[in-house]
Amino acid sequence: MTHKAISDKVKIKSKKKRTHSSRVWLERQLNDPYVRQAQADGYRSRAAYKIKEMAEKFKLFHGAHVIVDLGAAPGGWLQVAKELKPKAFVVGVDLQEYEDVSGTIKIIGDVTDEKTLAVLHEKLEGKKVDVVLSDMAASACGIASIDHDRIMALLEITLKFGLEHLNKGGSLVGKVLRGGTEDKLLKLLKLHFKNVKHFKPESSRKDSAEMYVVATGYKG
Repeated sequence: MTHKAISDKVKIKSKKKRTHSSRVWLERQLNDPYVRQAQADGYRSRAAYKIKEMAEKFKLFHGAHVIVDLGAAPGGWLQVAKELKPKAFVVGVDLQEYEDVSGTIKIIGDVTDEKTLAVLHEKLEGKKVDVVLSDMAASACGIASIDHDRIMALLEITLKFGLEHLNKGGSLVGKVLRGGTEDKLLKLLKLHFKNVKHFKPESSRKDSAEMYVVATGYKG
């Protein structure tokens, strides 16, 4: 991504009703070049650049016809998927309501709920999936071990779905925290995929503990 140099950082004056944490968050958003670029490019979130970078580096969407995004809100990854593969069948699932992304199917529901998965299966109409994406993250509690366990549980859900629905040669992307994937889960990924890498996109905030596990070449 290219963007013009930013001269003066924006400062938000404190108001009585504005908490310190919300003021810090707002200042960071306003001073984030990726947030500004996302607005200029019409993306719903700065996260769009993360999947664009991974798609290019790992050729994630090469030959992809069916793409599923678990935890799709607000829709930035769906926008990129449809932009790069306009003819692909793209489905987004999220517990949170979000604005429709043109050319994609939206499912509002909890991916940990069998009812939601049943709706997803119905929408797929027996189609095998070429790419499974997940930027899911549970609300952080601030205790590293608990936050890690929660995000690993979401990755396990993503992997379980992938193993059941991916086409041979398919790919999977899931969010992890610094320290990477647990050995047991990493071994499982390596057992089922030809290539498994940990990757931190340039557009990921430097102070963020987030990384992604990118698994390509599903063995079937």
